[in-house]
Amino acid sequence: MSLTRSWTPPGPYDLHSNLRVLRRGPHDPTYRTEGGTIWRGTRTPDGPATLGVCVRRGGTHGVVCAQAWGPGAEWLLDGLPALLGAHDDPDAFVPHHDITHEAHRRNPGLRLIRTGRVLEALIPTVLEQKITTDEAYRAWRLLVRRFGERAPGPHPDLWVMPHPRDWLRIPSWEWHRAGVDQKRSAAILRALQRAGRMEEAAHMDLDAALARLQAIPGIGPWTAAEVLQRSNGEPDAVTVGDLHLPRLVGYALTGARGTDDDGMLELLAPYEGQRHRASRLILLGGPRMPRRQPRFPVGNIAPL
Repeated sequence: MSLTRSWTPPGPYDLHSNLRVLRRGPHDPTYRTEGGTIWRGTRTPDGPATLGVCVRRGGTHGVVCAQAWGPGAEWLLDGLPALLGAHDDPDAFVPHHDITHEAHRRNPGLRLIRTGRVLEALIPTVLEQKITTDEAYRAWRLLVRRFGERAPGPHPDLWVMPHPRDWLRIPSWEWHRAGVDQKRSAAILRALQRAGRMEEAAHMDLDAALARLQAIPGIGPWTAAEVLQRSNGEPDAVTVGDLHLPRLVGYALTGARGTDDDGMLELLAPYEGQRHRASRLILLGGPRMPRRQPRFPVGNIAPL
């Protein structure tokens, strides 16, 4: 049995681009896109749930129609507008550069989504620390398929990540087999031991939420910002400590190479309160810096 709900966007809306930030690679077992429908397997406070969501004609900008299955279906649909970005306010953004002005104009359907689930964003983000995204996506895929559970509902190959107690039971050699070193697995386990306090961050203001997450050893500014962009829809949760973002922002706004975090924050200072949105728009509309350095080498500790 399923539950249904619809939401009518108040303006232009890009469902696939907005929700894509939740996908961890093209083979994420918790996220599928098929025939115009996005499928998500997620773990709510009431239990596992599946969400199928698509846009159908109706109204000026279409109607987002959702169907949910499982013990967490009601919780999931209660939070559907927030997930889709209903609480985001793109009109609060004031462009200060031609690039952001044009990107804002060309992407009127961009909204910052809010899942309300911290650990769901935190675990795969920690997996992405200081390795290639392909390695992180592989680890997430292997761990979810091995220790998670099939998502409720009709989708034949959709999964829900493990419950916190099941993450905590994963043996050290299984982390290693998935290519996750001890430093990253230890950070995840420390967060899981404080799962309740981690989830409370979804209802905090930005500074308090950042402090709550970074109180866990192994979770720094980069990880905390990436998590709160998804769980809280924070428009000012700018990512610092990233290998590429400062250089891309610096090149797009000034044409200079080698911009560091301090330089990026200085450039984004006029956007205080909206720095994450500004970064998103710069990546969408800014010029691409020609690649000069080799790609980060792919490593796999599993055979070691």
